[in-house]
Amino acid sequence: MMNRIKQKLQEDKKILSIYFTAGYPALNDTVKIIQDLEKSGVDLIEIGLPFSDPLADGPTIQASSTAALKNGMTTTLLFEQLKDIRKSVSIPLILMGYFNPVLQYGVETFCQKCEEIGIDGLILPDLPLDVYQEEYETIFKRHGLINVFLITPQTSDTRIKAIDDASEGFIYMVSSASTTGAKEGFGTEQASYFERIAGMNLKNPQIVGFGISNAQTFQQATAKTKGAIIGSAFIKHLTQNGVDGISDFVGQIR
Repeated sequence: MMNRIKQKLQEDKKILSIYFTAGYPALNDTVKIIQDLEKSGVDLIEIGLPFSDPLADGPTIQASSTAALKNGMTTTLLFEQLKDIRKSVSIPLILMGYFNPVLQYGVETFCQKCEEIGIDGLILPDLPLDVYQEEYETIFKRHGLINVFLITPQTSDTRIKAIDDASEGFIYMVSSASTTGAKEGFGTEQASYFERIAGMNLKNPQIVGFGISNAQTFQQATAKTKGAIIGSAFIKHLTQNGVDGISDFVGQIR
């Protein structure tokens, strides 16, 4: 069976991906959030594995991660929560987090568990490309998992090409060099970065993350790319409204 991420990327539409932290706002909200996001028309979901030292995350995601850990969220518990998710959800699901918890769980066991549950891919920003290729690529592929790599405005063309060659789904295009968080629109620096990447004619589509919070920034981010990811703005919505009104939030984006 073709990986769900690949299938989704073939659809003739702009992809809306939503990120949230597992175990936030409440420990057992994970499944309901995923189900409601799918019902609201989201194309792809990134489920964040909370981590105690999240380097690239802005204050909103950091706070949700800290709260989720306090709530008692663990990798083992997340797998338990998701064990029947494919009975009710059919869109692609990606686990996003830092490599340390995966390493502690055991890479092979972790990937095996992902395959059993029906997870389609992983985003591990601190797992370097060369380490992935030398040590883990065969394990990921054996369990049908796509590994998604990140590029930033500072990433060289040579490295972007290497990432493109190693990728099988999409490239996560970080819109700026700063930490995550909602911004008020994109500036000229981002516009020229979007132009530059579009001009490289990469084989993998790009999905933009960091700084997308509303219909305007979603349209700007997807003008030259396949889709965009919303994280901090959605977590702020969860902080203010709990798990209610998810469809209203998604409806405002497109």
